Amino acid sequence: MRHIVIRTLKQAKRLTVMVIGFTVLAIGVVMIVLPGPAVVVIPIGLAILATEFIWAKRILMTVQERINRMRKGK
Repeated sequence: MRHIVIRTLKQAKRLTVMVIGFTVLAIGVVMIVLPGPAVVVIPIGLAILATEFIWAKRILMTVQERINRMRKGK
């Protein structure tokens, strides 16, 4: 019985992270067209999703590498 509760809590946490992460990411995508700091909000959404999903972590790492290259002027 205890393992069912723990499993349910983990799934609830994952669902919560997914909903919040995709919401922040969607707001960032909308800010590409509308006024707002999309360049800041999109990585935040990816960072939230990266806490639970490997694919989001890979995308976030790619974005970070591109930002670092842009800072160095390459």
